[in-house]
Amino acid sequence: MVGKTADKLYAEGIEDYAKRIGHYTPFNIKVIPEIKNGKSLSEKQQKEKEGELILKSIEDKACVVLLDEHGKEYRSVEFASWFANKQQTVRNLTFVIGGPYGFSQAVYDRADGKISLSRMTLSHQMVRLVFVEQVYRACTIMKNEPYHHE
Repeated sequence: MVGKTADKLYAEGIEDYAKRIGHYTPFNIKVIPEIKNGKSLSEKQQKEKEGELILKSIEDKACVVLLDEHGKEYRSVEFASWFANKQQTVRNLTFVIGGPYGFSQAVYDRADGKISLSRMTLSHQMVRLVFVEQVYRACTIMKNEPYHHE
């Protein structure tokens, strides 16, 4: 994800869910630093610079899935099924949360897929918390644990 999580409550929630996910599957979060003097750049320039950093941090053989407003939407149970399938077929599944302006074309070109969390616009800070909660939820669904209720 691009930039640190600024809000302490989000950061604590993300950390909590990341630890929980770690009980089910290897999981880590890589933070790409925000672009210095980003405010002086156009949106396109900022996306390009962030894109370069994103691409440098992705392993060559990784399956890359972007969290993107134009991605496929899943119900939690459907996402759990998709996630379980990916765990069986892919060695390195990498999800990418971009900066506030989204992704450069180069990042889109590298992506193997896109997921949308909602048709509503969420702040890129909030997306982080919602996403890790959904990964945790998927893990509990796959194990048939009581966290998720239909």
